[in-house]
Amino acid sequence: MKFSALVAIVPEELEQECLDEANRSGGGGVTLLSGRGLGGEPKKTFFGLTFEGSQTVLLMVLEKGLSLSVLKALQKVINHDGESSRGVVFTIPIEHLGGLDVSQLERFEQHLRESL
Repeated sequence: MKFSALVAIVPEELEQECLDEANRSGGGGVTLLSGRGLGGEPKKTFFGLTFEGSQTVLLMVLEKGLSLSVLKALQKVINHDGESSRGVVFTIPIEHLGGLDVSQLERFEQHLRESL
C-alpha cells in the first residue's frame, strides 16, 4: 500500500467545511495547524493597521488513491466560484511511514477493496 501526505492551506473560516468534506470523501485523521500567509498582493489596511487573516493547515496521511479523491473534494470547497481560489491543496508521496493506527489501515484497505 502506498501513502501520500495531503496538505491543505485554507482560510480559518473554511476550516470546518474542509474537515467535513474531507471526512465525507474518505479522509480520516487530520492534524490542524494555525498559520498566516504572505501573498503576492498587499494586505488590506484599516486606519494604518494591516489586516492579516488567519489560516489553517490541514495535514492528513492517506492511501495514495484516496488522497486524490480527498484533494478533489477539497478543491471544490476552496475554489467554489470557479474563478478565484481561497486556498491551496496538494499531495506529497510518502516513502517510509510508521505509527499509523491499525483502524486507519483497515479503513484504507476497505477503500481499496471498494475501488476495485
